Amino acid sequence: MYHYKCSCCGEIFDEMPLCFGSEFPAYYFSVLPDEREQRIEYGESWCYIDEEHFFHRGRLTIPIIDYHEDLVFNVWTTISEDNFCLRMDLWEDPERINQEPYFGWMQTDVPTYGKTISLKSIAIEQNLGLIPEIKLIEENHPLTIDQQNGITFEKAISIVDQIMKIQHGKT
Repeated sequence: MYHYKCSCCGEIFDEMPLCFGSEFPAYYFSVLPDEREQRIEYGESWCYIDEEHFFHRGRLTIPIIDYHEDLVFNVWTTISEDNFCLRMDLWEDPERINQEPYFGWMQTDVPTYGKTISLKSIAIEQNLGLIPEIKLIEENHPLTIDQQNGITFEKAISIVDQIMKIQHGKT
C-alpha cells in the first residue's frame, strides 16, 4: 500500500488524496459577495445566476497508468437553459443515462494545467446518484491529452503535491 506524505506539511496519509474539486463555478465569484444571496440559486451539483447563466457539476477523470485509482476533479461546466431544465427533470430518472451528452464550457480551473476556464467539454449522464462524467473536447490542451492518454504515477504525485501546496497556502 502506498502512503502519501504531504510535501509541504509532512502529514502522512494512508492513501494518496486523488479527488479534488471546486465548490462553485468560476462565474459565481464574479458576483459581489453581498449580491450572491439574491442573484444565485445553488444546489450540490447545480447552480444558476440571474436566471440566465446555468452550470452543473461533473467528474473529470484522469487515468493513472498502472495504478488502481484515477485522479479525479469535480468540476463545473456551463449548460444551456434547456439542457439544465432537462437535467433537473431527469435527475431521479434511471433512463437519464440514455441522454445525449450536453455541451458546455469548463467553469473550473484545474490546478497544474494552466487556464482551463472555457475549455470545450461534454457532460455524459451516469447512473442515479452520480454526477455526470465530464470529457474535454478541446483539442491540444494538456488536460485533454492527459484525460485521453492517462498519466504516470509519478506525474500524479507531482500534481497532488502542487494541489496540496495550494490548499495549504504555500504558493
